[in-house]
Amino acid sequence: MTQFIGTGVALITPFKNDLSIDYDALERLIEYNIENGVEYLVISGTTGESVTITVEEKKALVSFISKVNNGRLPLVLGIGGNNTSSVIDEINTTDLSGIDALLSVSPYYSKPTQEGLYQHFKAIAEASPIPVILYNVPGRTSKNMEPETTIRLANDFDNIIGVKEAGNNVHQYLELLRTKPEDFMVISGDDDLALGVALAGGSGVISVIGQGLPKEFSEMIRLGIAGKAKEAYAIHFRLMPITSLIFAENNPAGIKAVLNELGISSTYVRLPLVEATISLKNKIKQELMVLGKS
Repeated sequence: MTQFIGTGVALITPFKNDLSIDYDALERLIEYNIENGVEYLVISGTTGESVTITVEEKKALVSFISKVNNGRLPLVLGIGGNNTSSVIDEINTTDLSGIDALLSVSPYYSKPTQEGLYQHFKAIAEASPIPVILYNVPGRTSKNMEPETTIRLANDFDNIIGVKEAGNNVHQYLELLRTKPEDFMVISGDDDLALGVALAGGSGVISVIGQGLPKEFSEMIRLGIAGKAKEAYAIHFRLMPITSLIFAENNPAGIKAVLNELGISSTYVRLPLVEATISLKNKIKQELMVLGKS
């Protein structure tokens, strides 16, 4: 699965002022990221405001992104939830012909046991006709998927090819890297830890800030995977302030403020999220000026 080594970007869903999807902005975003060297695109993740996107909109987004991408980069589609049977139904009724892998989030709110998590992903792996990337994000799900459960799934199912780990826990990353099967991918879901994970043997990142600064961020990750720590950290240190700022209030309001400053898309988000405050927007604008981007 070398196609998923490097930087994937969790695409935002741009909106117009009436909160309908802004497909012109989405096309600009896709082209901007392809032109600036990211390795793959992720559709309908948390950053894409997946929980407030309708079923019809999701189908339209997949169709549109696939058409614009036109086979240039691998595509990963988010299909997950806390109702296992509904997730399987969505897998079975979704046209996956242009999709290279699924990204499936750990069940939120229900707080299953580790055995429950295993059985949930076992069912998904058995239903999916394409590879599956697990997504552990305990800050949003209220339940951590322990490394033992992730590695058990990795060993038991050939089509579970990796995990997007977003627990912001360095020890957990290292435990996954220490115990994983050789060809299983540990992908950072934490932009601030992504370089360290790459240097330690991880496969890269599914990034939020990467879609705003794709050239710089993807180069940093490539250097990290190559073990060129000094050069990679030089980029990391430059990007630290902006990476911190985009998560200061909520995601994706921060990255949407970045993309608005870059002239790619608006700052609109759907409730219950709200736009970044004026104060945060000003800080983001100032930091982009420091980076020579505004």
